[in-house]
Amino acid sequence: MAKKLVGALVLGGLLMVGMAGPALAQQYPQVASLTAFSPEANFMSLPGYLRLLVFQQIGNWITMEEATRVVNQQAGR
Repeated sequence: MAKKLVGALVLGGLLMVGMAGPALAQQYPQVASLTAFSPEANFMSLPGYLRLLVFQQIGNWITMEEATRVVNQQAGR
């Protein structure tokens, strides 16, 4: 019985994390319209600049892969 309960709790937690992904993606700062390595992007790549902005907002770094995915999604790629 305990194993089933633990399994259900773990599965429920994974489902909640999976559902949070799209909601969080909509809250990222828009950077795709900026020019990479320009003064407006703080002389950084767009994924790098997005990582910096997110860190400044929430105090945690997103991965470069996540930042690249978000920039590509913002750019419609």
